[in-house]
Amino acid sequence: MKQYDTYIFDLDGTLLYTLDDLTASVNHAMRAEGFREHSVEEVRMMVGNGVRKLIERAVPDGKDNPKYEEAYQAFIGHYLKHDTDTTRPYTGIVELLAELKRRGKRMAVVSNKYCKATEALCRTFFSEYIDVAIGESEQVRKKPAPDSVLEALRRLGVGKDGAVYVGDSEVDVATARNSGLPCISVLWGFRDKDFLTANGATMFVEEPGEILV
Repeated sequence: MKQYDTYIFDLDGTLLYTLDDLTASVNHAMRAEGFREHSVEEVRMMVGNGVRKLIERAVPDGKDNPKYEEAYQAFIGHYLKHDTDTTRPYTGIVELLAELKRRGKRMAVVSNKYCKATEALCRTFFSEYIDVAIGESEQVRKKPAPDSVLEALRRLGVGKDGAVYVGDSEVDVATARNSGLPCISVLWGFRDKDFLTANGATMFVEEPGEILV
């Protein structure tokens, strides 16, 4: 694997296993509004485009449902209190970040996760390694638009040369392409290799340590 100077990471499915907590909060919102609950595998395919799109996919008829906004607020209220119940770094991630830092690499997180949750989770799990964490907000277009990646590079004080995007989904592949960066697709996250390949992914790692080799 080529070595880069700057690593921009996705969060959910890339650095952190968050699926059980996301599913619990989705189903809390579904119960609160009288909707059908969803399995972990169903939620796995709903995530990646931000919280509003997640709830739109979970609620019958999406945004057209009169209870959509209530479900969204129920999710946010629950998730901000329970986003670390079972969430954890994937095996080898902390070691990867520590070694990248030792080698003098610059690192940031860019996520479509709600901004407050993105910042809080990075503080909780990666405060020693991640200096810039950007989540979904009204101030910047979410992925796959390149805005959040370009903002991360700006905050790090670097350009695109020597930078790479690391993610687990088709949204990440598109984000890297729109940002003019190469993309490393991880295979321990929320999408499998066949799905990623069909969506344009070309560079894969099966475990975090391969990024260092």
